[in-house]
Amino acid sequence: MSTSAASTLRTPSLKLSSLSSRTPLPSAFSVSFNDKRAPSRRYVIVACSGLPSKPTVLVAEKLGEAGLDLLKEFANVDCAYNLSPEELCTKISLCDALIVRSGTKVNREVFESSSGRLKVVGRAGVGIDNVDLSAATEFGCLVVNAPTANTVAAAEHGIALMAAMARNVAQADASIKAGKWQRNKYVGVSLVGKTLVVLGFGKVGSEVARRAKGLGMHVIAHDPYAAADRARAIGVELVSFEEALATADFISLHMPLTPATSKMLNDETFAKMKKGVRIINVARGGVIDEEALVRALDSGIVAQAALDVFTVEPPSKDSKLIQHENVTVTPHLGASTMEAQEGVAIEIAEAVVGALKGELAATAVNAPMVPAEVLTELKPYVILAEKLGRLAVQLATGGSGVKSVKVTYASSRAPDDLDTRLLRAMIIKGIIEPISSVFVNLVNADYTAKQRGLRIAEERIILDGSLENPLEFIQVQIANVESKFASAISDSGEIKVEGRVKDGVPHLTKVGSFEVDVSLEGSIILCRQVDQPGMIGKVGSVLGGENVNVSFMSVGRIAPRKQAVMAIGVDEQPSKETLQKIGDIPAIEEFVFLKL
Repeated sequence: MSTSAASTLRTPSLKLSSLSSRTPLPSAFSVSFNDKRAPSRRYVIVACSGLPSKPTVLVAEKLGEAGLDLLKEFANVDCAYNLSPEELCTKISLCDALIVRSGTKVNREVFESSSGRLKVVGRAGVGIDNVDLSAATEFGCLVVNAPTANTVAAAEHGIALMAAMARNVAQADASIKAGKWQRNKYVGVSLVGKTLVVLGFGKVGSEVARRAKGLGMHVIAHDPYAAADRARAIGVELVSFEEALATADFISLHMPLTPATSKMLNDETFAKMKKGVRIINVARGGVIDEEALVRALDSGIVAQAALDVFTVEPPSKDSKLIQHENVTVTPHLGASTMEAQEGVAIEIAEAVVGALKGELAATAVNAPMVPAEVLTELKPYVILAEKLGRLAVQLATGGSGVKSVKVTYASSRAPDDLDTRLLRAMIIKGIIEPISSVFVNLVNADYTAKQRGLRIAEERIILDGSLENPLEFIQVQIANVESKFASAISDSGEIKVEGRVKDGVPHLTKVGSFEVDVSLEGSIILCRQVDQPGMIGKVGSVLGGENVNVSFMSVGRIAPRKQAVMAIGVDEQPSKETLQKIGDIPAIEEFVFLKL
């Protein structure tokens, strides 16, 4: 081609600036034009669009080859590791899915930078602390995780740490490598015949129990949710938290990090343990008060600890806990086996591909988009449903676990005019999330309940009345459990709570057989008392004296001068001392603090 012809070819141009990353183009396109100086000649340029016909998946952290192969069958895969936050935000606008592990922060800025193209985020593992769920939902992005593939690996690591700690393997290894031979110093303890307490009897905890029994250990467990029949099938007895602490020779932690489990092992709980107890933690670092553990180790209450997780990771090099001679540590290796890594890769790849195909995965951890008009009408009832679930599960106690829940909806609307799936999901969410690491939503609620042996029965009461409000009340009953607050037990023997929406605000209107009326905001104190003058003032004075603000107060009674239940809404969580002062009031027969 001559220079002049080449120059002519460069003159025409495509206005690509008018095309966005969302503009659909074929994998190749052509542009034709005539050379003005040679009208008989017509040139055709064929060019790649640069925009793939298949979805693009950005893999931001190392993923097993089996998972990558699955992804490549369906999508274009971009493996780009160790991206800075700025680089991630730059690349994300060209991606339909993102897969991360725990090291990449998927915050609101990432979702904003995607400009709506990002449809699914896959977390290769269980925890999703590094993903902003509210932002994901707001931008219509589904978040999925891989909760099952790590189970055996984590259980095996827990057993490995327990055995290594009991026989001083790490310390003896370091000693020999330092040129010493200290057989007398590193005399260990046997596992056979010892009592192992498993705190958190979920997938990993139950696998640890199976292996420990094979080592000849006596295994008991505490889990406020686990079913007794499932524990019995493994040969494990479910006990109260206090009994677990008092009888354990070894304690293995397998609960999620939630507000209820944060620093569960602290000065107070260590003081209840047998002297010489040994602690293993492959769950979450924050469930142990690390400063309190150092004190327990120094005092001899805790003989040894084996830790795979820490409150801050990596921990500081000069940490007293890390450097303690009676502590064995590993750098969060619970899921670090070749088999687990491949399993996680496959599990998350399948979930991401399914989501890109429009399928709703059972491992989804954020709520799907709900039609705006439905959500607007049901919003206060959704809040009410979740809070009733939270109240009910906090009232339950004992080691048998919550198995059977009955939900009653009272409405003037016909069944076809009221879809209760979202309400049921929120009740399940309220029951399960406070005592589990699972995130429950409309997608996975029924699946999650089934996996945990939780049976949800629904009943509708058709009322004669206005069709303006979708519901008159929601009632939640838990059968076959004991209660921390005896007055919450109805005449038929179940824990029962009932609520209504008043002026757009959820209210608790019944506890057991007692009528109350308290706004479900902040937290609640329930008191059963002898119905006599001055009780509201006495309790209010105690709370006021401790600078605890009371938002609502309501009293329901059987009959004048008989028994009554007082429901008190508080803005702040009262201290143990404040609650004890309430309990010390002579007319108060029982009380319970419930956090919403």
